[in-house]
Amino acid sequence: MSTDTSSVATDDARLSSAQMAWRAAQDIRDGAYVNLGIGFPEMVARYQPPGRQAIFHTENGILDFGEAPKPGEEDWDLINAGKKAVTLKPGAAFFHHADSFAMVRGGHLDVAILGALQVAENGDLANWRVGSRGVPAVGGAMDLVHGARQVFVITEHVTKNGEPKLVEKCTFPLTGVGCITRIYTSHAVVDIVEGRFVLREKLPGLTIEELQAMTGARLHVEQSVIDLVVPAL
Repeated sequence: MSTDTSSVATDDARLSSAQMAWRAAQDIRDGAYVNLGIGFPEMVARYQPPGRQAIFHTENGILDFGEAPKPGEEDWDLINAGKKAVTLKPGAAFFHHADSFAMVRGGHLDVAILGALQVAENGDLANWRVGSRGVPAVGGAMDLVHGARQVFVITEHVTKNGEPKLVEKCTFPLTGVGCITRIYTSHAVVDIVEGRFVLREKLPGLTIEELQAMTGARLHVEQSVIDLVVPAL
């Protein structure tokens, strides 16, 4: 991973949503077919490295949409699954909602990037409902987590109450079982390998012991942990 170290984040406390999105974008290969979850995973599209261009898919039936239009130039017939206005790239395609989900279920997406309420060390994901409270909002997540070849998560490392979001076992209703392979948090990059959290990167101002105290399951270290350094977005 490369970055302009003349303009890096100086706040070691946590990464912003934009910085997490930037870090996730660095791992998307050129030409990959990618679905971005509603909310701040959508920000990943802004931060593709120079020379790389993913092909973005949205469940409501667009393939290869582009950047958000300038304010006042929106065409509200062109929106993504999160009801945000988008633009089209040359060669973009429209299709029926059912065809869109056939693409997902048929294994035609390389990557899905989603938010999370909890991720378990075995790769289980909970991201659609907290117990019996609130309105269920699963959307296409249950299809995406088992249709995409890889599923990444972007999330805060802990909740607003300081409780771990990376846990031994999810306590909220599951979106998918054993489906997550990599997690980008506000403090670290963690892979799931053979039912374990494996720490790959962490903020340079944070010790492994401090990060472990924020995590609800054991963090394994298999090799040198890289400093998580991102632009000051």
